[in-house]
Amino acid sequence: MQKERITLEKLTLDTLFNYSVETYADRNVVSKVAQTPIRYKEMAVLVDDLIDQLRLNGIKQGDKVALLSENMPHWGVAYFAITTMGAIVVPILPDFHASEVHHILQHAECKALFVSKRLIGIVEEEKPENIEFVIRLNDLELIEALSTQDTTKEILLKKGSEQLNRLKPNSAKAKESDDESVRIKEDDVATIIYTSGTTGSSKGVILTHKSLVFETIAAQSLVDITQDDRFLSILPLAHTLECTIGFLIPVLNGSCVYYIDKVPTPRVLIDAMSQVKPTFIVSVPLIIEKIFKSKVLSVFQKNWLIRFLYSIPFIRRFLHRIAGKKLLKTFGGELKFFGIGGAALSKQVETFLEEAKFPYAIGYGLTETAPLLAGASPGKTRIGSTGPALEGVELKIDESTAKDGEGEILARGPNVMQGYYKDPERTAEVLDEEGWFHTGDLGYFDEEGYLFISGRSKNVIVGSGGENIYPEQIESIVNENELVMDSLVFDDMGKLVARIHLDYEKIDARFEGLADSQIHEKIEVILEKLRVEANAKVSSFSRMMRFIEQKEPFVKTPTKKIKRYLYING
Repeated sequence: MQKERITLEKLTLDTLFNYSVETYADRNVVSKVAQTPIRYKEMAVLVDDLIDQLRLNGIKQGDKVALLSENMPHWGVAYFAITTMGAIVVPILPDFHASEVHHILQHAECKALFVSKRLIGIVEEEKPENIEFVIRLNDLELIEALSTQDTTKEILLKKGSEQLNRLKPNSAKAKESDDESVRIKEDDVATIIYTSGTTGSSKGVILTHKSLVFETIAAQSLVDITQDDRFLSILPLAHTLECTIGFLIPVLNGSCVYYIDKVPTPRVLIDAMSQVKPTFIVSVPLIIEKIFKSKVLSVFQKNWLIRFLYSIPFIRRFLHRIAGKKLLKTFGGELKFFGIGGAALSKQVETFLEEAKFPYAIGYGLTETAPLLAGASPGKTRIGSTGPALEGVELKIDESTAKDGEGEILARGPNVMQGYYKDPERTAEVLDEEGWFHTGDLGYFDEEGYLFISGRSKNVIVGSGGENIYPEQIESIVNENELVMDSLVFDDMGKLVARIHLDYEKIDARFEGLADSQIHEKIEVILEKLRVEANAKVSSFSRMMRFIEQKEPFVKTPTKKIKRYLYING
């Protein structure tokens, strides 16, 4: 029986946080794997103390505060401290280059910065002038000075220090007066999120309290979450997919989120899943696609007999069911929701997930929409579709671009961003006068309202006969081969060409003992075989003329989409 949906009097993050603290006070909210969790009421104390520190150092409603860190329990503490006092959080992805971090800190006019011990070197050598103070996130200690001449001597102000105690009476008065004046409204800005897109142009997406909390509440229509659920976090919290789906949603519902304190290698992930036994995981397609190739497809490609049996549909379904049960055990044995979003999922992999009865859910959205626009819960998915529109969100196809029912996807709803920070021109390009957000994605709806994504409008290649060619769809077919890690299809003077990054571990194992020149010859043969194989599965106008070896891994966005502009001229 599905539990009653949670509603809030006001769609603001302080309302959400206060509701959860009051409702789930003694339950666990965040934890590192195999460590003592923080309870909701303990998080509330940490948040209040942190708000005191921020106010003591001059942060007020509407100020921007940056958050640069890998995933950890204190990330959520800082997030709620900033947003519930009416300031604006600027989460920064931990993999951003130092130059990009400095650009964001300056462009967003951040007054303060939370940074993890691992990443503090990014600002230690050259702290932007607008940053007035820095708090180390690991222990929530205020770093008084970051000096280029004396970086090894950090001057720390601990909560129990003489200076802070001396200021406590003033702090209490300041808090009392601030509480009277700070009234967070639904349309107040909660966060500015800088994207790392496939076009190479980072934009600051402005999201309100209403955008985020609306999404958090509306997502309850996709899944039944209880206080006993355990979320395992594997995507960066600075990405809106993980922040909304993997953090705010469990907090609203009294669940606990677990963070991995190491680089998430396959072995580390397996160990974490065996300890946590997660019921919920939010992921991007690349992760499950890698698991499918290494744990499933490789087994069914071992010899000609297994390959033959695997090619028979009813036997394949049976084999997939067995593999699915083993995979669930690998994930801890209690998984009930494996959410996939952020990029297109391979139809081959989705067919496996469906036939294996793996509890996967699919979603579609963008940072600009906080992020979810459409989704389908486990058992209600359709292969190739991202599901119907989220409750309360309007989706339609732009009639001016439509061809046979397919065109640019437009979205409207409380979750849509206010615009791009300090960028009215690009805001006007995607937000029209009627409030419709132009996603830049092409797609169509079936008769029951399920959305199917064709590709990005900016990536469409027009064939010699005027046909629309979607490189993402071709890449999905190319990537089905177990030797292919990634591919990138593009137009080269009217001919379709693909860059192919191979699985070099498999290549090395297959051609062990051969000279480099011989291996190169073998790779050329493999590439041509892959090209012929892929061309047999696509329309005549989508056939490729040449495959080029891409020796280095493709540079990707945080959601594992290839940064196409780095590899395609013009």
